[in-house]
Amino acid sequence: MKKPVSRVRKKSPTKKENLNVYLFLSILIPVFILILAFSWYHRVAIKTFFISTFSKSAPSEVDNKSHEIRNVELMKRHADKIFGIDISQYQGEIRWNEVNTIHSDFPIDFIFIRATMGEKNVDKKFKSNWKSASSRAKLRGAYHYFRPNENSVKQARNFIKQVKLSPGDLPPVLDIEEHPRNQPMDSLKMGLKRWLDLVEKHYNIKPIVYSGDKYYSDFLEKEFSEYTLWIANYNFWIETPKNHWNFWQFSENGSVDGINGNVDLNLFDGTIEELESLCLPY
Repeated sequence: MKKPVSRVRKKSPTKKENLNVYLFLSILIPVFILILAFSWYHRVAIKTFFISTFSKSAPSEVDNKSHEIRNVELMKRHADKIFGIDISQYQGEIRWNEVNTIHSDFPIDFIFIRATMGEKNVDKKFKSNWKSASSRAKLRGAYHYFRPNENSVKQARNFIKQVKLSPGDLPPVLDIEEHPRNQPMDSLKMGLKRWLDLVEKHYNIKPIVYSGDKYYSDFLEKEFSEYTLWIANYNFWIETPKNHWNFWQFSENGSVDGINGNVDLNLFDGTIEELESLCLPY
């Protein structure tokens, strides 16, 4: 005769165990959702990180590929904005009849061109670039590279002497990136303001201020917040312009047909009509 099979009665979870499960899930699910949201929002940076870290291609090819992916994906994300480039003599001879798109896909709507540097120096390609840019039906603008240890009035006069703006051109730009060597930062700020005032008086339009993100936030934000702002920030984890950025230079590794080598890429946080409203009036 077979012995009856004894059945073990399953123990029901206690209230404490149920509470622990509930607490665990209440923490796990929001964390999981946050990870998904973070990964989706930063998908471009994450994709770029994996390519640059695990690709077996040559370092230069990996670097170019990662920058291209980041640039293209970021521009797709901001398809409602407009894009432009900035150039100088370092781009060499430009085949202007080919200069139409960034990464063969995104139209170029504006071009900033370096005109002058310091008290006396002039970009070797400025005159030819300035003339050629106007033939491409792009909004064009000129910028001055400010040298902190040189006289600000002479720097303003250098820019004014070289740059003849016309109705429809973008406002002049002051590019400040260097730290002063032999003067305090307050003196530098006075020099920058002097340059801006002289240039504004001459062209009858308020200039644009260009600087690196950290440089601007550390030294310039308080005194120069009234100016249209053009910020350089190439951080892969920054995927949208901050509220106070009017222009965002988001890459120094762009590709443009007609230009050999890398090109700085810029986004204007607005429409073409809004950008045109900044230009010198007709």
